[in-house]
Amino acid sequence: MASKDSETKKHAGTSPSQEEKDQVGQVPSHTRQKAEEIKEEADTLVDQIDEILEENAETFVKSFIQKGGE
Repeated sequence: MASKDSETKKHAGTSPSQEEKDQVGQVPSHTRQKAEEIKEEADTLVDQIDEILEENAETFVKSFIQKGGE
């Protein structure tokens, strides 16, 4: 009998099974709404980072370099 972890790893990167689709349908609507809001916020953040990198990637990277004992 395969464990749930091994089944998850086995199916990673594949389309969801009917069982997984059914489970998604059982998620409360407020949870789905919150998940969508978080996804949109993350997408917005990634877009902002992309814009900064397009403008000046070198300055962006240098801002993360530690100086002295920081």
